[in-house]
Amino acid sequence: MARIGVFLCHCGTNIAGVVRISQVREAVKDIPQVVLVEESKYMCSEMGQGGIREAVEKHKLDRVIISACSPRMHENTFRKTVADAGLNPYMLEIANVREQDSWVHADDKDAATEKAIALTRMAVAKALLNQPLTPKRVGLTKRALVIGGGIAGIQAALDIANTGHQVVLVEREPTIGGRMAQLDKTFPTLDCSSCILTPRMVEANQHPNITLLTYSEVTSVSGFVGNFQVQIRQKARHVDATKCTGCGICWQKCPDTVPSEFDTGLGGKKIISIPFAQAIPNIPVIDMPNCRYVKHLEGQKEGKKLPPCRICEKLCPTGAIDWDQEDQVLTEDFGAIVVATGFKPFDYGRYAEFGAGKYADVIGLLQLERLLSASGPTQGELKRPSDGAHPKTVVFLSCIGSRDERMGKPYCSKVCCMVMAKQAILLKDHDPEIQPYVFYIDVRAGGKDYEEFYQRSQREQGVLWLRGRVSKLYQDGGKIMVMGEDSLMGRPVEIAADLVVMATGMEPNDGAVELAQTLHISYDTNNFMVEAHPKLRPLETNTDGIFLAGTVSGPRDIPETVAQGSGVAAKVAGLFSKDELATDPMVANVDPMRCTGCFLCSEVCPYGAIDKEPARDGRLLAKVNESLCKGCGLCVAGCRGNCINLKGFTSQQVIEEIMALCR
Repeated sequence: MARIGVFLCHCGTNIAGVVRISQVREAVKDIPQVVLVEESKYMCSEMGQGGIREAVEKHKLDRVIISACSPRMHENTFRKTVADAGLNPYMLEIANVREQDSWVHADDKDAATEKAIALTRMAVAKALLNQPLTPKRVGLTKRALVIGGGIAGIQAALDIANTGHQVVLVEREPTIGGRMAQLDKTFPTLDCSSCILTPRMVEANQHPNITLLTYSEVTSVSGFVGNFQVQIRQKARHVDATKCTGCGICWQKCPDTVPSEFDTGLGGKKIISIPFAQAIPNIPVIDMPNCRYVKHLEGQKEGKKLPPCRICEKLCPTGAIDWDQEDQVLTEDFGAIVVATGFKPFDYGRYAEFGAGKYADVIGLLQLERLLSASGPTQGELKRPSDGAHPKTVVFLSCIGSRDERMGKPYCSKVCCMVMAKQAILLKDHDPEIQPYVFYIDVRAGGKDYEEFYQRSQREQGVLWLRGRVSKLYQDGGKIMVMGEDSLMGRPVEIAADLVVMATGMEPNDGAVELAQTLHISYDTNNFMVEAHPKLRPLETNTDGIFLAGTVSGPRDIPETVAQGSGVAAKVAGLFSKDELATDPMVANVDPMRCTGCFLCSEVCPYGAIDKEPARDGRLLAKVNESLCKGCGLCVAGCRGNCINLKGFTSQQVIEEIMALCR
């Protein structure tokens, strides 16, 4: 006979304010094999937990039921409590009578009370079939992979490396630095972005525990927490990094220029080049599709005579140019993975009413950053892209690709209002005769000194903020006519602008979805990667050992991004503080005598936890990799032959719960 103790939590008034606990107690004490029923105002408190420990020891309980909040909140808390009392932690069941009962039936106390009794009765029925489970122990590789070389990735890599662990920092661009490297100044202090970023870049490059793999991408990930196997494709630069000294002769003498991605297409770059002067590593990349020599070789195949170039090769003092260099695939082992792949600006060309990108003098926030930057295409001199003239009237349009259901972007990008205020102030600093106008929906200045910064743009710089939307832009001679409204004054507004700046929102970088699928982690409808819990586990994913930092999980500013970089480093350091890891024993289990080898379980498993194991007769059968399995139960539901069960949540336990509900 089992000896079951049931503990009813009031959760203040969250449960007891709706559910009549005394009625639940009277009903539950008559359930067979229940020997004890107690209640507490807060079962998760030290006093409540102490009562559970004392009751387990005094009444020799072999199973514990706690009717309280969601297991997601306190399951680990109560498992430790019963374990301290000498009971196997997996002999615990939690009946969720808060989220699934009192919170959703607050207007019907009788029904809520009946449901609480039913939920508790079901938990008792399930607990009767519980079996003691024991976690397995596995070793781990104390080496971290950071994907993304922006400020979040750099901060995470530095902090992990400073704890004494090896870090590999992978960046798909030729240099680390990310979006922050493209900025001129940062709000609200107006610090030079490069001045605060480049020391971190240099430190990461020189740190003995950090290996930089730039111009590289992660192509596959297998394994589990503590034991990930990762393939990384290092793309060919066609420059030998061991020979190149970064002298710059090659890109100075290269005769051809193409638009620069770093300068958002407003400036040019040489066919062999580095993205910007402070690039790390200071090793150029040859743009092979646009290279004269490559075109010459392709022309020879087609019978065309195109002039060869190879000036870079001829002038390189160290012979670093390598035309035969190929991509390399590296396979590395890691114990933890940090994803910090950043964001890209929304494509404002999708707005037909704003010219669909055909007006040269309608630009985005990032393009204006490059025009204002001393390292930009105009060396910091503000010029219109169309004719190089100095603009005197500049209009900002807010929420382009944010808070717009039409574009499928319902979320706020959080930083755009402050970026507009910053750029308006910088415009006035560049030329006091410039008059900035800002059309806004709502000003969102939710950060330290942000509201004061916004007010400064109005009071000290004379920036005119107009609350209202813009309906249309059109070209009229050398002007961009802006048709909008001032909703506070209740009248239409028409402004003849020299330059229009779109406050483009943030969206996930290209390839974010593919990377999430490679890592077996979730992403939302906006393609941002999803945290394990937005409040309690904002840096973790549902795949143990994989962490998120920066704008990969949603829009945020630089201070918050840096804080998240340090936060994931602390998580990784905590993981690496252990010599071995305990795996959750509540995993799926395949009955090899019944398995037919259809592997539908493998198709539905989101974690790649199904292996193929040969049987004695040569057939391949499914086997669960317990280190990868998260106990989600999809394989159990998908198995046609009913040969998979979930430990601690077996099919028979589910049937017993249903039977208890029907009694």
